[in-house]
Amino acid sequence: MNIEEIRDYCLLKPAVTESFPFGDDTLVFKAADKVFLLIGLKASNRFNVKCNPERAIELREQYTEVQPGFHMNKVHWNTVYTDGQLTRQQLCDMIDHSYTLIVQSLPKKVRASFTNNVE
Repeated sequence: MNIEEIRDYCLLKPAVTESFPFGDDTLVFKAADKVFLLIGLKASNRFNVKCNPERAIELREQYTEVQPGFHMNKVHWNTVYTDGQLTRQQLCDMIDHSYTLIVQSLPKKVRASFTNNVE
């Protein structure tokens, strides 16, 4: 997946916004103002996504393309390289997992607005 495909995939999700809060080089995707994916414009062969800590360890052990989150909390974030052996489906699954973790952490009332947007 390239940066355009990642962007398009993220923006398909309900209530997702994109911005550059950390400067002109880092594109950030948020759900209800909570970050679920970051990708550099210059280093667009990798992105950071949130991950369940146990799953993060498993993915890092299984795939060399998955590393502890660069400039992020290493327990909850992974840096995922897109130019290795991971399939598009595997990359999408990691993006979906990050998005789901963020949405599940939202207050119930806010989460309800996400599900209403899907219908």
